[in-house]
Amino acid sequence: MQITYFVHSITVDNEKGLATGWLPGSLSEEGLKRAHVLANNLSDCDFDAVFCSDLSRAIESTEIFFRNRLPVFIDWRLRECNYGELDGLPAKDFKKNKEQDYITSPYPGGESYKDVEQRIESFIADVAVRFPKGHIAIVAHQAPQLALDVLVKGKTWETAISEDWRRTQSWQPGWDYQINQ
Repeated sequence: MQITYFVHSITVDNEKGLATGWLPGSLSEEGLKRAHVLANNLSDCDFDAVFCSDLSRAIESTEIFFRNRLPVFIDWRLRECNYGELDGLPAKDFKKNKEQDYITSPYPGGESYKDVEQRIESFIADVAVRFPKGHIAIVAHQAPQLALDVLVKGKTWETAISEDWRRTQSWQPGWDYQINQ
């Protein structure tokens, strides 16, 4: 199974430097513009289905990216990490150099990155049954993408976090993952 992973477009919270976590979030004006540009680039892509997080920023991005051309499956397991009491607070206060503290220990009132990994592992197992040789698109968030780096590319969490494209602002229009069964 082939996965092409898309991160939801830029949100109002992203622009304010806030970590949205399990809060819904909404796309900013710049995020809407960028989503429409990406949609034009995706018009020729051949996916069997699209899966997206149930948080509104991912759903909104999915609707723009794919314009109802494909079946869309909304799955809560694709949610961002639950930062618990830190949802909606400035990301700089607990991310960047402190994320590795939460690989196995949950954020206060939230979950750990290992919890996200378990969600994504369950998601992959279910989707692989339905689309074993398919090509699916995922629209989600940072932590599920890092979990794919751990599960599919064999990175440690420490490496996935330190090599995260967000640290260098090296965004691209989709990341590819190959699931071999």
